[in-house]
Amino acid sequence: MGHSIQIRILLLNEMEKLEKTLFRLEQGFELQFRLGPTLQGKAVTVYTNYPFPGEAFNREKFRSLEWENPTEREDDSDKYCKLNLQQAGSFQYYFLQGNEKSGGGYIVVDPILRVGADNHVLPLDCVTLQTFLAKCMGPFDEWESRLRVAKESGYNVIHFTPLQTLGLSRSCYSLADQLELNPDFSRPNKKYTWTDVGQLVEKLKKEWNILCITDVVYNHTATKSQWLQEHPESAYNLVNSPHLKPAWVLDRALWHLSCDVADGKYKERGVAALIENDHQMNCIRKIIWEDIFPKIHLWEFFQVDVDKAVEQFRGLLTQENRKTTKPDPKQHLKIIQDPEYRRLGCTVDMNVALATFIPHDNGPAAINECCSWFQKRIEELNSEKHQLMNYHQEQAVNCLLGNVFYERLAGHGPKLGPVTRKHPLVTRYFTFPFEEMPLSTEESMIHVPNKACFLMAHNGWVMGDDPLRNFAEPGSDVYLRRELICWGDSVKLRYGKKPEDCPYLWAHMKKYTEITATYFQGVRLDNCHSTPLHVAEYMLDAARKLQPNLYVVAELFTGSEDLDNIFVTRLGISSLIREAMSAYDSHEEGRLVYRYGGEPVGSFVQPCLRPLMPAIAHALFMDVTHDNECPIVHRSAYDALPSSTIVSMACCASGSTKGYDELVPHQISVVSEERFYTKWNPTASPSNFGEVNFQSGIIAARCAINKLHQELGAKGFIQVYVDQVDEDIVAVTRHSPSIHQSVVSVSRTAFRNPKTSFYSKEVPQMCIPGKIEEVVLEARTVERNTEPYRKDANSINGMPNITVEIREHIQLNESKIVKQAGITTKGPNEYIQEIEFENLSPGSVIIFRVSLDPHAQAAVGILRNHLTQFSPHFKSGSLAVDNTDPILKIPFASIASKLTLAELNQVLYRCESEEQEDGGGCYNIPNWSSLKYAGLQGLMSILAEIRPKNDLGHPFCDNLRSGDWMIDYVSNRLISRSGTIAEVGKWLQAMFFYLKQIPRYLIPCYFDAILIGAYTTLLDIAWKQMSSFVQNGSTFVKHLSLGSVQMCGVGKSPSLPLLSPSLMDVPCRLNEITREKEQCCVSLAAGLPHFSSGIFRCWGRDTFIALRGLLLITGRYLEARNIILAFAGTLRHGLIPNLLGEGTYARYNCRDAVWWWLQCIQDYCKMVPNGLDILRCPVSRMYPTDDSAPLSAGTLDQPLFEVIQEAMQRHMQGIQFRERNAGPQIDRNMKDEGFNITAGVDEETGFVYGGNRLNCGTWMDKMGESDRARNKGIPATPRDGSAVEIVGLSKSAVRWLLELSQKNIFPYHEVTVKRHGKVVRVSYDEWNRKIQDNFEKLFYVSEDPSDVNEKHSNLVHKRGIYKDSYGASSPWCDYQLRPNFTIAMVVAPELFTTEKAWKALEIAGEKLLGPLGMKTLDPDDMVYCGTYDNALDNDNYSLAKGFNYHQGPEWLWPVGYFLRAKLYFSKLMGPEITSKTIFLVKNVLSRHYVHLERSPWKGLPELTNENGQYCPFSCETQAWSIATILETLYDL
Repeated sequence: MGHSIQIRILLLNEMEKLEKTLFRLEQGFELQFRLGPTLQGKAVTVYTNYPFPGEAFNREKFRSLEWENPTEREDDSDKYCKLNLQQAGSFQYYFLQGNEKSGGGYIVVDPILRVGADNHVLPLDCVTLQTFLAKCMGPFDEWESRLRVAKESGYNVIHFTPLQTLGLSRSCYSLADQLELNPDFSRPNKKYTWTDVGQLVEKLKKEWNILCITDVVYNHTATKSQWLQEHPESAYNLVNSPHLKPAWVLDRALWHLSCDVADGKYKERGVAALIENDHQMNCIRKIIWEDIFPKIHLWEFFQVDVDKAVEQFRGLLTQENRKTTKPDPKQHLKIIQDPEYRRLGCTVDMNVALATFIPHDNGPAAINECCSWFQKRIEELNSEKHQLMNYHQEQAVNCLLGNVFYERLAGHGPKLGPVTRKHPLVTRYFTFPFEEMPLSTEESMIHVPNKACFLMAHNGWVMGDDPLRNFAEPGSDVYLRRELICWGDSVKLRYGKKPEDCPYLWAHMKKYTEITATYFQGVRLDNCHSTPLHVAEYMLDAARKLQPNLYVVAELFTGSEDLDNIFVTRLGISSLIREAMSAYDSHEEGRLVYRYGGEPVGSFVQPCLRPLMPAIAHALFMDVTHDNECPIVHRSAYDALPSSTIVSMACCASGSTKGYDELVPHQISVVSEERFYTKWNPTASPSNFGEVNFQSGIIAARCAINKLHQELGAKGFIQVYVDQVDEDIVAVTRHSPSIHQSVVSVSRTAFRNPKTSFYSKEVPQMCIPGKIEEVVLEARTVERNTEPYRKDANSINGMPNITVEIREHIQLNESKIVKQAGITTKGPNEYIQEIEFENLSPGSVIIFRVSLDPHAQAAVGILRNHLTQFSPHFKSGSLAVDNTDPILKIPFASIASKLTLAELNQVLYRCESEEQEDGGGCYNIPNWSSLKYAGLQGLMSILAEIRPKNDLGHPFCDNLRSGDWMIDYVSNRLISRSGTIAEVGKWLQAMFFYLKQIPRYLIPCYFDAILIGAYTTLLDIAWKQMSSFVQNGSTFVKHLSLGSVQMCGVGKSPSLPLLSPSLMDVPCRLNEITREKEQCCVSLAAGLPHFSSGIFRCWGRDTFIALRGLLLITGRYLEARNIILAFAGTLRHGLIPNLLGEGTYARYNCRDAVWWWLQCIQDYCKMVPNGLDILRCPVSRMYPTDDSAPLSAGTLDQPLFEVIQEAMQRHMQGIQFRERNAGPQIDRNMKDEGFNITAGVDEETGFVYGGNRLNCGTWMDKMGESDRARNKGIPATPRDGSAVEIVGLSKSAVRWLLELSQKNIFPYHEVTVKRHGKVVRVSYDEWNRKIQDNFEKLFYVSEDPSDVNEKHSNLVHKRGIYKDSYGASSPWCDYQLRPNFTIAMVVAPELFTTEKAWKALEIAGEKLLGPLGMKTLDPDDMVYCGTYDNALDNDNYSLAKGFNYHQGPEWLWPVGYFLRAKLYFSKLMGPEITSKTIFLVKNVLSRHYVHLERSPWKGLPELTNENGQYCPFSCETQAWSIATILETLYDL
């Protein structure tokens, strides 16, 4: 947690397209792209259009990013490329795999807004914005007095609707000239320009601390725009968009109908000019169907001229040299649309016709028959078009009548009155700048280009339309079906795909954008969801060149967050406008506050380096927007104050519209309003219509809540809690996580008018945790005795008879809204104030400032002070005091640095059964489950799940809030031990002393902070005690190496036999009971939780398969030495025990452990500095003879080299014995013969062999247990004869001893045995040669079927592989494909021919490699079954009681050997194969990395079921699995 720079990590995954995902970042952040598991090892290149520092942004210019690999290792877990974000906007990234595009998305970097003479930052969450309709501002020289109202009301951003010249409709958004300032702002004697506006904006920014933004309108222009007449190509007209001709004809026909209705021509048919009822609506429907549609024949635009087509077809049929084409069944005759949309102008493909209709001869009758078939088909096609047009016409009539109903009959509509030419029956969809004439004459114009180009489509919006589709383009029938809600004063602009498609329009709009960006700090994208994205991108790029920190806001009506995100990410929208008026009740209003900002109160502290999470767009939350209905009409005037308070308490930008605060009781129309806004005059009376001050409306309260909103945003009150007290009362808490102060607003909404609706006098009590410092504000909406509201002719005036009573910064006892406040305590350190209200009438608000009680405040400060040693984040709000526990004066790192790795095992890990041996257990969380570990990792695994999601409702957090049990468990468990572990416990206890004094809701986040600080420190201490490979390794290497700490520990009673007293450096401790010194060597658990304690903890085979990875590679040489020597002491019959059982309960029933032990001694000698010294170390022999009773340590010591020689000698001599205590007491399943152990060396081949059909002496040691399935006492995999890995391991040992003996380091050159009464000497050289000469001859399954070495060619089912064994009692077992030969490849690669080895590895990779493990048997084998279920007992011989343990399930540890073998032989195969292999290895390992990170056990499992499926019977973390993966990383 030591980073101070904020770093976000974006994981790249194959084929992941994130264009609809919003990633928000801030300037100053670092963004790191890292490879997800699907991409690790692959050649991936990341491209972005984020520019080089100092370069200008160019959307089309992408650059590749350089990969950085801080550990310079071959694994990709830490490889990243980064961007240092210093520029606002939207930036794209994508990545290639080789040359294939594999995924991508966008990032949005927020702008930094600055105000004031000192240019200080205005955080986005502090924005309080007010919208002004520019045309209501009056002459420019009066603007300041009108804008002063916003300043006095506490707003810091002003949003102007467009300031440009308006069109005839006077709508704020219909601009006649995008480049000219509206002349209405000038006086006859003084013309104002953009420069004047710029100076005012600058003054507002510098002197008033107010930013100004304005709208940009890209979608349309006013119908009368002069430039449009000069450049008609900028619109959708009938020349460049001929597909609109049918819609235009319908539009004109409807216009003529409208004129006729206005002139009374349809009176006798039931339609008068004034439409008043449904009957008239039905008459209109009838007239359209009977008079209009039949007259205009719209279907003809989509049909073929039958006669003309038949004539043409006949002509082609009768041509002399007509080629007959074969009919193509895929090609059917269909109508080809006339691109010019002329009546009956469509055609068909005559080649298809000729291939479809073929005369049976060339006679006239046949030709006529053919033509009539053709004609019939054309008529059918025409009829289909007619039907389709009918369907369009039905929709058109429905839409048209819906529109008439809204405009003339609906209660909430504008009630336009009689139909006139000014208010026609329906709005026109197209311009018609010509004299009126009959419809048929008008239609002739559509084919005259210099007239048709002025017939242009109006803009509008389509309900429920796809915002990414342009409804005026070909393929859309919106205009024909009359689905457009049309703005008759504006023409839709036609940009095309790129600037070259309409150069004038793009240049004109770019200039417009540049004027805006020159004078304003931000823009609102009007009608954003209908603006073509590529156009908006281009314009905003131009704006950001002039105003790099452009504040971009927009309101989207897409109806879907995914679609919203497309606009937000592509355009880099800073804030999306959200509106409280959309809430239907106070509950919903509260929910919106919670949705649009902040995190829950008591949230966890997130690390500076963390994954980049998808975000929702930053909100500009407005109580009402300027183009929406007035809240006073929809709710009541009394609701203005409480709702604006609720909105203002949201942790995001907030805003309102001019007129809301003055309580203007109607919508201020963007089209028809021509009056001016009021001016500021501190002394004006309420009856003065043109002026306002703090006595007007809710202005005084607005000023207070705006200031509060800005304070909360600036001071980091980022946590939010919304409480729905009752159906009308909403309480919102904003909390600061650093100073732990809260501000709580209680608002009683008035969605219903209190004068006409019942509101209860009884208001529920409220409990506020903490100490109320002050009432920041209390305000009530009240009536006053003035004239009632009447609409003024010149000024936009509000309701004079309603105002607010407001009091600020008072003490609780001075409040008029609070009746009384009692203090109750909840627990020893938690104050709660119970508030009883008396005047919280509808329309009232009260806001409290609340602190923790002083005692708790001090405790938090002290905690934060001690947490600064882990992260600078805790500096703010920290409190240094002198009288804390002395242990806290020592930095945690220096206390913990004295811990050994064995002690760290106790502090960090230990599963339930390990802990039970010491008389304890893992902590159990009620209603959930027990922790996986008693140590800190158990807690950290859950916190890592909970923290990123802030899942404060998790039972873990509930348990912490409910009591101190878990807190005490953590410290007491450590204090009960001795030495440094107890010191660590005492440090935690001292920290927890303060933790227990803070309010319970804060305990989870501070408990987490304490633990994460301690935990990360402890991990660093662990790594510092390991090898440089680990210390300089990747995150993956480091986290895997912790498996060494997890698996290696010392319990209450030692698991290893005692070492020789004459051995130096053996760790000792004081026995707590006998008070005597005793050895305490770490032992290695085979796996957790099943093989972790008691006699089942230590296994010879598991220990020595895992020892190189977990102890030698991690640099734990002393522990490795002690384990090697302890097991050496138990050698008996020339074997190392399988189950160690502390030596006294050992079972010598495995043939391979001794060879793994020898391999480890060899690895030790090679890897450890002065490693050969171990050969002379004393071994305390427990069993100097096979039958001796166990001797105590030191009775008989031998140097290790003698013990090694004994093992070799005994094998050459031949080993044969019966296990001691044979029978059910040591193995309840084994049959009698199984207890007979044999091993030896074949004289001919030098191969070690052994076992029989009723025992299993290798790692594949499943013994049948089911009576029901009749497999009890039968080994599933006896692997008797010479198992391939044992042959490899013995070859490795013989070769090594030969090398040592040649250098006189090992004193023996041979083994001597008695054969037939004679002493026979076999030199290591001879033994080594025998294995070498025979291995491939006898183990390789040749691709040549006639190979003389193949004794059982009838059993071969795969060629080019190595046998699993040689000489098995069931010969077919030899030929099974299993992963064991890869072990021999790693330890004795000299046995293999490179090409053969490579081929066998390829087959193993294809057949056996799973996501995490290797299948233990070829899936093509008849007994393969990949799912292990040890509890299943049925009649299935192959499955019952987990009989298939090694017959398919995917074990992890062989993967390490497979990958290491691949790496070794790939280097011999050449550089191309090497690089492909490295990719494969990294890719496989990345899956282990993902598993390790996600596993609560922080380990790798023993096995998985087929295809990587979870196996509930597997150990969750297994020593050899971790070890062999670590070895692979070491080889990389």
